[in-house]
Amino acid sequence: MLARLRRNRLGGDTPPVRLPQGQDRVVAGGVKVRAFVPDHVDGVYLHIHGGGWAFGSADGQDEKLWRLAVEARLAVMSVDYRLAPEHPFPAGPDDCEAAARWLVDHAEAEFGTGRLLIGGESAGAHLSVLTLLRLRDRHGITGPFRAAHLAFGPYDLSMTPSQRLFGCRRLLSNSDSVRRSYELFTPGMGPEERRDPEVSPLYAGLTGLPPARFVVGTQDPLLDDSLFLAQRWQAAGAPVQLGVVAGAMHGFTLFQSTVTAREQQRERDFLAGARR
Repeated sequence: MLARLRRNRLGGDTPPVRLPQGQDRVVAGGVKVRAFVPDHVDGVYLHIHGGGWAFGSADGQDEKLWRLAVEARLAVMSVDYRLAPEHPFPAGPDDCEAAARWLVDHAEAEFGTGRLLIGGESAGAHLSVLTLLRLRDRHGITGPFRAAHLAFGPYDLSMTPSQRLFGCRRLLSNSDSVRRSYELFTPGMGPEERRDPEVSPLYAGLTGLPPARFVVGTQDPLLDDSLFLAQRWQAAGAPVQLGVVAGAMHGFTLFQSTVTAREQQRERDFLAGARR
């Protein structure tokens, strides 16, 4: 039961819907991924799921990812990275980096295109930014990824003002739950250590990164993270779109609503346009 809960944090004991269109694969370094390949492919989207680095799975959003693949004409590859606390930092970032490097080397042969995109939700957005930084800093790779879609991510694990001041409101995420997730992901680290740019990308140099779209709700403890990183990203020279959704809480796109449908359409439009 615990394993099911960790795979499908919001669905309780109900397992996530697995579509037959999803293909489970293993790429370089033994990293597990789940791929969705429509009939027409104009680009490849590397998706990184959320869940506080300790929950979630690559097969937790099959319906959304397959719809994105078909409507945006993208091959979607979701990374089943190792989770904390069994596998704390840097295991998750290592897996995402390995999957991204595999795509850089093999996307053209596997999917017929070298146009790459990256993105995710919450912890997945954080891992997406770390992946772009690792590709740039460790491997000199900046060109293949054309855009990043970053939904309500934590980019300062020492805690931005909005994280610290949010309090104990009983929403999907609050100050206490955010702090606990950092302790699971980076055990033994204090706030100063978590300001390391390899942990908190808000403190990294951001030159050479692709255009990005940030989205966050006003009732999210991570509001400052998106506002601050979007400003720094743009100041470093890349185009930025910033969507701030009035009244939306952390993880709002995980729930069916008119607001979610509108936001998912904007995500599809951004990714479809950015692949060219």
